[in-house]
Amino acid sequence: MVKKTARKKASKAGGRKTVARKAAGRKASPRKTTKRAASATSRKAAKPAPRGIRIPRGIRRVRRAAPSVSMADVRGAEVRRDIGGVRLEAGRAGQGRVKRMIYPPGYKWSTDTKPHVGTDLCMHAHVGFLVQGRIDVIYGDGCVEVFEAPQIVAVAPGHDGHVVGSESAVLIEFDFENDTVQRFGMPDAHRHE
Repeated sequence: MVKKTARKKASKAGGRKTVARKAAGRKASPRKTTKRAASATSRKAAKPAPRGIRIPRGIRRVRRAAPSVSMADVRGAEVRRDIGGVRLEAGRAGQGRVKRMIYPPGYKWSTDTKPHVGTDLCMHAHVGFLVQGRIDVIYGDGCVEVFEAPQIVAVAPGHDGHVVGSESAVLIEFDFENDTVQRFGMPDAHRHE
């Protein structure tokens, strides 16, 4: 019966430490409140400094952004290379491939990649997801398609393209190498439908 009464009084007096001190016959010390402690509790958004580090008044912590996941190296990529300024990372997935293409700002296929390929237009079909940036695709007949992240991308063979703006364009692409058009049921060239 005595213990229950002590617990009830302890809960009113401020917690378990008070109970332990009273049970041991010691006097509970009153809680000290300083100006610094009072101001710290009023600013709940500010985090305390790690132990042992004093941050002078007036200086606030700055949280830095984590590095972009879309730019980090791809785990599981079997191929990593740069072609005409484009960073390519690719890995096998069943009978197809998953690729990440990073096109730098100012990239243009006809200027940067055409000399390495030897065709007037890009003859690959592109199917994927534009994670970052903007790409304008220009077909041989003059038609223009604009892709701006986040957006699904499906581009028929026979096109030129360039990155618009000051941000790199990051495209996650799925392909079956030379069989992409047939496997995805895409037209073999750009058509108006």
